Parts: sequence; C-alpha cells; structure tokens
Amino acid sequence: MLSILIGHSYFQRFDRKQVERAKPYPPLATLQVAALLRGQGRRVAFFDAMLAQGPEAFEAQLGLERPALVLFYEDNYNFLTKMCLGRMREACLTMIGRARAQGARVIAAGSDVSDTPGVYLRAGADVVLRGEGLEELQALLTRLDAQPDAPAAQLADGLGAAGWAHNGAVRWGDAGGQPVRVRTPASAHASIQAEAAWDLVDMPTYRAVWTQAHGRFSLNMAASKGCSFRCAWCAKPIWGQRYLQRAPEAVAAEMLALKQRAAPDHVWFADDIFGFRADWVRRFADVLAQGGGGVPFTIQTRADLVSDAMADALAQAGCAEAWIGAESGSQQVLDAMDKGTTVDEIEQTRERLRARGVRVGFFIQLGYLGEDLDELLATRALIERAQPDDIGVSVAYPLPGTRFYEQVREQLGAKTHWDDSADLAMMFRGTFSSEFYRGFRDLLHEEVRIATARAANGQRLAWEALQQRWNTLIAAAPEHRTATVVPAT
Repeated sequence: MLSILIGHSYFQRFDRKQVERAKPYPPLATLQVAALLRGQGRRVAFFDAMLAQGPEAFEAQLGLERPALVLFYEDNYNFLTKMCLGRMREACLTMIGRARAQGARVIAAGSDVSDTPGVYLRAGADVVLRGEGLEELQALLTRLDAQPDAPAAQLADGLGAAGWAHNGAVRWGDAGGQPVRVRTPASAHASIQAEAAWDLVDMPTYRAVWTQAHGRFSLNMAASKGCSFRCAWCAKPIWGQRYLQRAPEAVAAEMLALKQRAAPDHVWFADDIFGFRADWVRRFADVLAQGGGGVPFTIQTRADLVSDAMADALAQAGCAEAWIGAESGSQQVLDAMDKGTTVDEIEQTRERLRARGVRVGFFIQLGYLGEDLDELLATRALIERAQPDDIGVSVAYPLPGTRFYEQVREQLGAKTHWDDSADLAMMFRGTFSSEFYRGFRDLLHEEVRIATARAANGQRLAWEALQQRWNTLIAAAPEHRTATVVPAT
C-alpha cells in the first residue's frame, strides 16, 4: 500500500488573533481521516500545521517521510477553514508545490478546495475532493495502490470526474495537461465516523500552550456534523444541509475515554449545533454519570433550541458554556439573514442558561445587508440588556455558495479573503467603513468586559468613559458612511 503523509494548512502562527487567544485545538477531521486510513492497514504519517512554524516544517517532514502520497485534508470542524484565511491558502499552495517537487502525488480536500478547486489544481494537486469525499478518497487510494503512476484522469475515471479548463499557459494534472477533480455533491456520502488518531497528536505541546495561557487544558470533540438550518450567509460546502448526529452513548463513551487517556480539564464541542433535542442531551448526561462523570464542556447552539428542558439537560450533562448565534439585536436584520430566531428568544435563552449556572457567549455579526446605525445600536442595546458573559464579533463575510454571496457578488473587489481572523475588512459595499465596524466591535467587547467587572467590584469611572467613547463613535458615523443602506432581497 501507498505510504501517506496526511496534514492540513491551518498554521495558528499566521493568525495573530488566534495566537493571542492561545486556544489551539488538534485538527479533528484530519485526525479522523488518519484513523480511518490506518484502520484499513495503511501506513500513515501526520503533519500538524496548528503549532508548526510554517511550510518549512512540512518540507522537513516531507524529506524524512518520503511519502508516495500527500493528502491535505482540512479540519472541517474549524470554522476558520470555511472562511479560507488568505495566509492559510497560500501556505497550502506552497506545500502542494513542495510535495510535487519531491515526487509525491497530491490529493486535497476542504471547504476552500470545494469552493475553488482550480486554485489547488493549478498549484499541483492531482485530484481535489469536493464535500467530505471519504468514499471517493478510498476509491482513489485503491487505484493508486494498483497504479502509483497513473494519470489523474485515469484515477478519477468513473468517480464523477470532469476535466477542468485552463488557459493553456500552465500544464498540470495528467500527462495531457488536463487537471481532474472528483465531483462530489456536498454531503452525498457524509459519514458520522468519529474515531480520531489521538496518538498522532503532540499532546504535551498543546497542553503547555493551554496551561501557560489559561491554567487549564482543553481538547475538542464532535457529536454531530452539519446543520439543517438555512441562514442566508452560512456556507455548507462539506456536509450540505444535512445534520448527522451520533448516538449519545457513543459520544459519552468517547468523552470518558478521552478523560482517561488525555485528562483534559475541558472539552470544546465543535458541532454547529450540539444536542438538538433535550432527550438526546439527557441520555448523554445519564451515560456520563454512569461512567463516573464527564468533563466540563462548551457548545454552540441556537436560541430557538434552548427550551427549559434543554437548559436543564445541558446543566445536568456538565455544560459550562454555550455560544449562541445571536448575530444582531435587530429583528429586521435577523429576518434578512433568514436566521429563524427572534430577539426575544435570544434573551430568553440567556436567562434560562444563566439561571442554571451556564455561561453564555453571543456571536455577533455587523454590517449585514439592511443594517443601518439604528440596527447597530439595537445590537448594542441587546448586549446591555442580556449581559452575555462573552462575545465574538465579526463583520458580514460573503462565503461562496450562499445567498448572501450572490446578493453582493457584483460589489466584491480585489480582496476576496481576510488575511487573518482579526482582519474584519468589508469585502462588499457595506453601510459603513471597515474602520467604523472595527471601532464598534472594540466597544462591544469593552461593554461586556466592564459590565462583568462592574458586577464584581464596581467600575463606575470606566463605565462613564466607555459611554463617552460610544458617543464619539456614533457622532462620527456620518463620516464613515460609505453607501446607502443595501436592502436584503
């Protein structure tokens, strides 16, 4: 069988905001595929970009391993890979080129690969996988075992392959210069295989980063894949609209095993939606209790899914923190997003979870279509009323494949990706400048920080100074207006 080097291209070092957060997680989807391939008896080595210094580290490992095949399988649970940060794309393209230069075949898979396969084919990938692509991957590997030097077109024949047009200036792919991709409809063959090759992870280094910055060690898990809701701005290039949920018994067993093996102090569930139903969470909690108790954990969910029964079940299971896709304090903006939730539901969820001792974070999105200053101030008012324990703030980011992207496609300029997750540059004609939105973000964060400190020990002077900064920013809003309000259609 082929020797395989599997890796990904999310270098935390290239994302200054994430370096400052110091909350690195191993690439869960990449490790799941590594486990799948090893289970078939394949020889697999692992390159973890997360804590590496750059593509040079990959090249060094490439020289040591001398693999016949390099598989770049991005961590589909990491939302930053869906955004395709510019530095990470550049790193992946560089590594593809270096792998080909050393004579390895290359297969690439991930959100950006699914959206823009030609970019990766032109860099030297033999074949790219769209969607999760696990069945297609296994078929390709079987063919490569039999014919390691087969042209890409032959490898992909019968797997939904199609030629990829090019301008003739560069030759890549098979011997005839025609690159080939495997055309896999998103989610067509999605699985819920969850075993991860944890033994390949440099646990001591991850633990050291976490404990030095936070005094605790956190690892990641996933109880499900995908999301069945249809927010207009949310891209789903890997699992489509499907929501695939594991059995609560299996998830509880994995947490108990991880607790025994790696002793994390905390678990981050990377699911878009954790649990979904209260009865699932109750069963999860019961199995954990039978096994001696789980590990405190953080989840993501929707405001309209957190009933009293769900809040009770989450607290019973050991949920320490829940992040809600609040997005906006304006119902008009939520409706434009096709969010399917209400401002009242957001506030009710906050109260339900607070009453049960569960911390709550809000994801907030600024600059969406139809949002003007009044709608921005409604978001500020929501933060003041609900007083979440934490917030994460971004500006609207047009992701390929979404209705939002199609609405602003003609406005997109030369900048198509953020360099890092702190970029917050407007890539379409928003109502206000990027500078204004960054200022609004900073004050929202300060609002939460000071509100928490006030509750603890009083911060009257800091609060008054913050209100003055708000007044200054709001007064300057007309100077930062870049366009009339763009309605969502």
